[in-house]
Amino acid sequence: MSEKQPPDGQDETLQLTSELQLRAVSNFVRHRILRVLRDQPATITQVAARLGIAKGSASYHMRLLEKAGMVAVVRTRKVRGVTERYYERTSSGIRLPEPEQGAPNVVMRHALADLEAAPSGPPRLVRMHQARLSKDRFAEFTARLQALVEEIAAASDPAEPAATLAVAFFRPEEDV
Repeated sequence: MSEKQPPDGQDETLQLTSELQLRAVSNFVRHRILRVLRDQPATITQVAARLGIAKGSASYHMRLLEKAGMVAVVRTRKVRGVTERYYERTSSGIRLPEPEQGAPNVVMRHALADLEAAPSGPPRLVRMHQARLSKDRFAEFTARLQALVEEIAAASDPAEPAATLAVAFFRPEEDV
């Protein structure tokens, strides 16, 4: 998924390694907060309103994301004697380690939750198909899918509505 340019001095993709980071990103509310912050900085109040959650809940989740190094305060301003903090993502993308066999795949779980929360009806494409492929054909299709994902990411325009692409192309059984 392509996203905005990283903040000045920040890496484009954050490789998650610590238990705190993995725990932070595994929660669906925090995933949604990161999505809200994809396009521009926002306050706790703005995030809560956008997600339809309590400000206290948004604040709790934002503090966890900040502690995990995934968001940071980029500016503040005084409003009626209270300091509003504007949060921004510390990177434009996040890379998770490959889950162990049998462990939940956070990326696919979030993609499924996003799909279930999205408005139904066109335009959307959701398909599942199984095929029997040689190793060579499997490698060929993997490369073509990767190229398509990169092409979609390169075509991203911040002025246009968001679109999500989730891909899982794998062999369900070990090669024999």
